Amino acid sequence: MASLWRAATGASLKADDYDGVEFWSNPERTGWLTKQGEYIKTWRRRWFVLKQGKLFWFKDSYVTRASKPRGVIPVGTCLTVKGAEDVLNKQFAFELSTNRETMYFIADSEKEKEEWINSIGRSIVQHSRSVTDSEVVDYDAKRFRMFAIYIYLI
Repeated sequence: MASLWRAATGASLKADDYDGVEFWSNPERTGWLTKQGEYIKTWRRRWFVLKQGKLFWFKDSYVTRASKPRGVIPVGTCLTVKGAEDVLNKQFAFELSTNRETMYFIADSEKEKEEWINSIGRSIVQHSRSVTDSEVVDYDAKRFRMFAIYIYLI
């Protein structure tokens, strides 16, 4: 029970979880979101900070070097971010999913929801595993070769 309490309150969060990211300085995006708890499924309003592939949340909007995040999500491990009004039956809802779990958030407006989805989506792309050269497919070159083979055959 004690470990559950530490996890729910963020007490188990270590500085290593945010890899030296200076979340208090020049974040990519900040704002209030309502977040569903991971263990106790209540909704709480939190201040979110997106910076360098990490989504931090705090109890209040006054964030300094001394602030302790209540939690952090490494967005590079996330697969999707998308609207979730139909799932939650709540206006301005969106979800962030990894291969193991889905986290739900509610913005204050449609505009805020779309801006968060876009910002997190860009961060997912920038911080996810890079595509290697062997995985890149040059569709234009393939189409050209197929066209050249077709012309040769006729």
